[in-house]
Amino acid sequence: LPRERERERERGEPAPELRSLPRCFSMAGLRLTAQPIELFISGAGEKRLGWCSTERISLQPKHGRVRLCARSAVDADGPDLSVTVNGLRFPNPFVIASGPPGTNYTVMKRAFDEGWGAVIAKTVSLDSSKVINVTPRYARMNSSGTPREVIGWQNIELISDRPFETMLEEMRRLKQEYPDRVLIASIMEEYNKAAWEEIIERVEETGIDALEINFSCPHGMPERKMGAAVGQDCELLHEVCGWINAKATVPVWAKMTPNITDITQPARTALHSGCEGLSAINTIMSVMGINLNTLRPEPCVEGYSTPGGYSSKAVRPIALAKVMALAQMMKNEFPDQDLSLSGIGGIETGNHAAEFLLLGANTVQVCTGVMMYGYGLIKKLCTELKAFMAQHDFNSIDDFRGVSLEYFTSHTDLVHRQREAIQKRKAVKMGLSSDKDWTGDAFVKQTETMVSN
Repeated sequence: LPRERERERERGEPAPELRSLPRCFSMAGLRLTAQPIELFISGAGEKRLGWCSTERISLQPKHGRVRLCARSAVDADGPDLSVTVNGLRFPNPFVIASGPPGTNYTVMKRAFDEGWGAVIAKTVSLDSSKVINVTPRYARMNSSGTPREVIGWQNIELISDRPFETMLEEMRRLKQEYPDRVLIASIMEEYNKAAWEEIIERVEETGIDALEINFSCPHGMPERKMGAAVGQDCELLHEVCGWINAKATVPVWAKMTPNITDITQPARTALHSGCEGLSAINTIMSVMGINLNTLRPEPCVEGYSTPGGYSSKAVRPIALAKVMALAQMMKNEFPDQDLSLSGIGGIETGNHAAEFLLLGANTVQVCTGVMMYGYGLIKKLCTELKAFMAQHDFNSIDDFRGVSLEYFTSHTDLVHRQREAIQKRKAVKMGLSSDKDWTGDAFVKQTETMVSN
């Protein structure tokens, strides 16, 4: 705005609307929806470029480039589900996790149209010819009750088998059609610095908003030091994260494997190496079961199988424990830093999501839930999360994010707390404080409270 109009606004006079903007315009390579906006350039200081009544957009530099940040006002229709994570605005915290629900343009477009807060495309690598999937590649764990309920899901699916150039073009098209929505690329490469640098550069050219690095796929090509083979080796992880963060100009999330004794060790390494966020958990290495008629394992491919990744609601308690450990580590060791945590594992309801958020997650990811219930699940998730927030008078996610962390402690401390509580209850039970407290109706019971044996 002109300086004189800016001075008028600071004196309390109405700021002019930005009526001259086209419906969609571009600034520094970033496409923005045309509505009244307040533009800032963030860095050592903030430089105001314009004004808005409902959103604040920041251009935040990383390695000399800029990226978009938007923060929305509270939803007038109820609790506000929007979150701002690493400078990116999500209309709600629900993210399509990397996997089949983000495998091509058609399904990712469907996710945006249904209202998902963000989409993480299925993991890509430079050479898709090495990726050969088999069928069947899924198996289910069902409850024993009636009706039978799917409680566990196993997959032996690899990363995207589609040509890298095709995936790039589809991500580019999505960002052109949905410029104000968050699209995250999931990438995985071999132990090769040049390959990591190439895939980062080419993927970023599509306009994606962030990168999620797959350090956690539990099956497929570990001999090439890909996936969990990196995430389970802190020394290797440190080196690869160094390559990635020296090249990347957008936020980087490291996706953590649960198939390790202490998930905080590789997570700490990733954050120290420059990653802005963590995602957890990926699937748990498993054998779904043996068919007792054929004596063959499931899923059965020509009579054989291989261990795969376990997901769905059965893994949620494990995922919650891992997210809790990561959130505590981040809070204690990386205070006041703009780091993020995306929770994954068995989320099928808004209440499930609330549990992860209460433990400190900024966003939550869903994959198996979409495969079982469809993209329309997002409406149920948002409705239920809003109901939880309204029940507790929470207006925003930040009002309750991480509030349950303080209630976790050591077993030794639990024993101490219980001993103190028992002593307090005994003190209350041991007699009356004054002769005036005696009553005729409860005389015998009151006497008993002062007997020691």
